Formats: sequence, structure tokens, C-alpha cells
Amino acid sequence: MQNNMEKQTKFKVLLVDDEEIFREATARQLRVRGFTVLTADGGEAALELVQSDPPEVVLLDQEMPGMHGSETFAAIKEINPLIEVIMLTGNTSVDNALELMKLGTFDYLMKPVNIEELLYKIEDAHARKQLIERRQRSGSTTP
Repeated sequence: MQNNMEKQTKFKVLLVDDEEIFREATARQLRVRGFTVLTADGGEAALELVQSDPPEVVLLDQEMPGMHGSETFAAIKEINPLIEVIMLTGNTSVDNALELMKLGTFDYLMKPVNIEELLYKIEDAHARKQLIERRQRSGSTTP
């Protein structure tokens, strides 16, 4: 049984979340839809993967023990500014969301996430990354 989403060649997504059940269930949902999915249970592990096997898009939990999502986000952008990051959180904070958007996160989603909404956000983030890369290759300086 093939649907339209499976016809496209998918790209690599890194899912960073300390909640194992959420991380594994979401990774499974993304893999079924054709994505290559890397997982990490915290910021430090995520940064190792960003350096060794860079993803196109990162799904990053905001609230994690150890390295907080905001710190991890900043470090990811330092390593590779073109990687798009979608923040995930179980806690509502409009101020925090606005601050992260100003810093350059692609979007901010509340957990539990709707898998269809998440898929659209991942595709949109990847499209923006490709557009920025094309502009950089052509020498354009506008984002």
C-alpha cells in the first residue's frame, strides 16, 4: 500500500527527547512514512549526532535534564546554522516560544503532537533549508 508521501525520497530527521516512550513511538511513526530517523535522549548525544551524521531537521524537546533544549538549539546552530530545528514542549510558555522563534527555531509545537501536523512542519522546515542552501549557492544574501 503506497501513498503519495512514500513516493518522495525522504531525508534525515533527528528526534531529541528524554521521554523514551514518546521518542520511540514518534521515531517509528516517522520511519513508517519513509524518513531516516536518528534519536538521542539528550542534548549532548544530539550534538554528537549533529557533528557525525548531520540531519536536515531536528525535533528538539525543550524540557530535558542536563542540557536544556534552548542550549542544545544554540549549539546545533553553532555547529550547522542550516539545520532547521522544531522545538517540542509539554509546557506552555508564549514568551519562551516567541524568544526561540526570534533566535531562529523553525516552529514550536506542543506535546502530545499531532503526527500529521508534525509531518507538515518537518516537510516545511526541510523546504526552507533547501531554499536557503540554493540561495547561498547562487550567491544571494537575502534569506
